[in-house]
Amino acid sequence: MCCCIRGAITIEENTKECIWRNTELMLAEIMNRNGLSADDIISVVFTATRDIDAAYPAVALRKMGITEASLICMQEMYVKGSLEMCIRVMVTINTDKAQKEMQHVYLKGAVVLRPDLVKKRTEAIAIDGPAGSGKSTVAKLIAKELGYIYVDTGAMYRAVGLYCINNSINYADNKAVEKVLDKIDIDLVHSEGTQRIFLNGEDVTDAIRTPAVADGASKVAAIGKVREMLVELQKSIAHRSKVVMDGRDIGTNVIPDARVKIYLDANVLERAKRRCNELEEKGIPYDFNAIAKDISSRDEYDKNRELNPLTAAEDAHVIDTSEMTIDEVKNKILEIARG
Repeated sequence: MCCCIRGAITIEENTKECIWRNTELMLAEIMNRNGLSADDIISVVFTATRDIDAAYPAVALRKMGITEASLICMQEMYVKGSLEMCIRVMVTINTDKAQKEMQHVYLKGAVVLRPDLVKKRTEAIAIDGPAGSGKSTVAKLIAKELGYIYVDTGAMYRAVGLYCINNSINYADNKAVEKVLDKIDIDLVHSEGTQRIFLNGEDVTDAIRTPAVADGASKVAAIGKVREMLVELQKSIAHRSKVVMDGRDIGTNVIPDARVKIYLDANVLERAKRRCNELEEKGIPYDFNAIAKDISSRDEYDKNRELNPLTAAEDAHVIDTSEMTIDEVKNKILEIARG
């Protein structure tokens, strides 16, 4: 028999790439949630608000290899006060399931259209991105502005890396690191909006901010047992408090149900410059070229590691901060969060 599945998603800008990318995201989510293949789809009807005219959303269907289904693409009538920059869809499928079993999909700003059909989100802002993209700096500002708790997950991995360095443990040796995990106690203390991190009772907030520790953090973060230990701690914090949490896989793995997901990026030279400024303020000597090379190497490693690689969540807002000030990034994220 035939059933219908509804969906909607908002887009960030009126460009071909943005329209097609978000349409694919919405259709992929509909197919995933309902266990569909291309052969199950009979027809697809798209509508788009009048401010979307750079491309037909229906083209995304063909890009996904769905070529047999019939398509209709229409522009919506304008209603004052209605949601803007929105693409809606109705997918008719051939299935043995009942209509009430269909899972409808409303993503990004479109969740306001049918909140009764949207899974409750964790009250958290997840900020992911590569080293030096501005995650920690802007996350602290966002947390202060909203009155949330700031959680620097990278500091946790740095603490494990620091323990290995201080105890002459090869952090690239998985088994060696796993053997000492029960000797590592990490605690986050929040005081007056500032996070301090303690390793076995010692405040190591400043000690973990060196290139050597950063390299150790990247390596231990790829060890399954380390991630299990720290991710459980991070999940626990996120589900009992309103948090702004930054890291490499927050939106994809730690709190995939976060209400807001952000992915910050910036070019390598800009990120190296920021890291050097940070070290200079703390009186730590640095070599710009070495730091730029280190950041590039970490990018390659983090994006290609087998366990929870660095990547933007499908429903994350991607922001390139290369030409933006911290205040501009902060205001952009606040606009998204409050919207």
